[in-house]
Amino acid sequence: MLELPFTEAEVQAALMDMNGDKAPGPDGFTLSFWQSCWDFKGGVEDLGDFRPISLLGGLYKLLAKVLANRLKKVIGRVVFPDQNAFVMGRQILDASLIANEVIDAWNKKGEKGLISKFSVMVNGVPVGFFSSSKGLHQGDLLSPYLFVMGMEVLSVLIRRAVEEGFISGCKIQRGKGRAVHIAHLLFADDTIVFCEGKKEHLTNLSWILFWFEAASGLRINLAKSEIIPIGEVEEVEEMAVSGWDGVEEKVRRRLALSKRQYISKDGRITLIKSTMTSMPVYQMSLFRMPNSVARRLEKLQRDFLWGGGNLEWKAHLVKWEVVCGDKEKGGLGIRKLTLLNKVLLGKWIWRFACDKEALWKQVLLVKYGQEDFGWRTKKVVGAFGVGVWKEILKEAGWCWENLAFKVGKGNKIRFWIDLWCGDIVLSQRFSHLFILATHRNATIEEMWDQNFGRGWNLRFIRDFNDWELDMVGNLLQVLRRHRITWEEDSVFWKGGGNWQFRVKEAYSRLDRPLEVVFPKNKIWVERVPTKIMFFAWEATWGKILTLDRLQKRGWQLPNRCFLCACEEENVNHILIHCTVVRVL
Repeated sequence: MLELPFTEAEVQAALMDMNGDKAPGPDGFTLSFWQSCWDFKGGVEDLGDFRPISLLGGLYKLLAKVLANRLKKVIGRVVFPDQNAFVMGRQILDASLIANEVIDAWNKKGEKGLISKFSVMVNGVPVGFFSSSKGLHQGDLLSPYLFVMGMEVLSVLIRRAVEEGFISGCKIQRGKGRAVHIAHLLFADDTIVFCEGKKEHLTNLSWILFWFEAASGLRINLAKSEIIPIGEVEEVEEMAVSGWDGVEEKVRRRLALSKRQYISKDGRITLIKSTMTSMPVYQMSLFRMPNSVARRLEKLQRDFLWGGGNLEWKAHLVKWEVVCGDKEKGGLGIRKLTLLNKVLLGKWIWRFACDKEALWKQVLLVKYGQEDFGWRTKKVVGAFGVGVWKEILKEAGWCWENLAFKVGKGNKIRFWIDLWCGDIVLSQRFSHLFILATHRNATIEEMWDQNFGRGWNLRFIRDFNDWELDMVGNLLQVLRRHRITWEEDSVFWKGGGNWQFRVKEAYSRLDRPLEVVFPKNKIWVERVPTKIMFFAWEATWGKILTLDRLQKRGWQLPNRCFLCACEEENVNHILIHCTVVRVL
């Protein structure tokens, strides 16, 4: 596939997909110039003939982009499922979920083991670990895929060692059912190895790493490598909270670097959205954030927005609940951490229903068992341990309320109970007919006429009365638009873009907006200074610090307008009714 001749469409697609703002090459042009001025010509013989002027510095980037686009289509079939980096459909969190479930399985069975974490170092010494006349520079489009294939050597060595019994992984099994063996996980150059706590196993593992270094020219970064024992863990709840201390410390350091007094309110809002909310996203995507941690992080956000903190007092003029609302409803669009955490955990429910053969899904199916034709796992029972799936399953309710089925073969969708035809399940839409159904848990495939394939074969426990015939007619009218196909059954997200789960859309569904009519288009106006718009937003909510509001906050002040000296000072008076203000 990599050796096939380049096509015009392929080269153009690669160029248009590249970042046009990258530094210019020796010709002085950025890639955006060639994207805008691209012009094909006839008589193409090599890559340089695809444009009238040579790209010079951009030519190699274009070549690497075309090859990378080809490679990423097939790399998933080349590397084992243990590798979770740079492979379409796999994520770094997949390895994190599997690792937590492996540790949980060991703890629940009372077994002891070791986790070895390794990081590979390239050119680890100043003079260079190996000499090379040709190579790829850092950030090259091809380098991630080539490195993943290089790490596949280590994956194969570990797999062979497990097969021969030199090291052991973790066997995950439910009863006497199918088992899955997890010996190692990779994310690019980071590797986690699971083995029993035996000296000979660690010795064998060290030999594997030595052979890998000799074969690949790469080195194990011992400074970043560690061995973690697995066994009984005391004070789990306290450790769960302390595990978020690193995130909180990162947020505090980021705030310390930001000169808040020199940043406008709009800049503070942007920084909160882009940095402070995104810092804990990785952990929130897998673990339940304790309420105490969420409160502390949101306090840091509030103090950064309004000012103040432990050493000074500043008035927080608008409730945080209002600030976190959409701008259409009078808020500033800042996301609530607990609600964002809920959405990110719910995304796993969607992925479980959509992914077919992913390794992390197979681990969960083997460990907990499946129900509803494999769309879900069974409920997690017993001690919690360190497994995370139990917490994720708590979000299954609202998530499945927003999912519906797309009918293919119909062998994994229940005719009466599952949502596949309209906005209401048929058992509720035609409740009387559901009571008369012969098989209430029948699949769509079982209700389809298998002999001729021309329609539905509905079966009931008795003949219908005259007054029931209209119900049957209505049901058949609904079913006329649906037929089974040769495709596999699937799920889709109701109302989402392209029927896919989107965090933003799911968040808006769970968020309960304030029932207010807010003049957003009159407050947030283009080309108006941010400071003025923010003041108008505060004034619309009646939250600016006028004398009447200072009195409510405990200040002992006489309430008299300083401009007209006639009326008490409040928001409406100082901005609208004051005679002096009207003149101004």
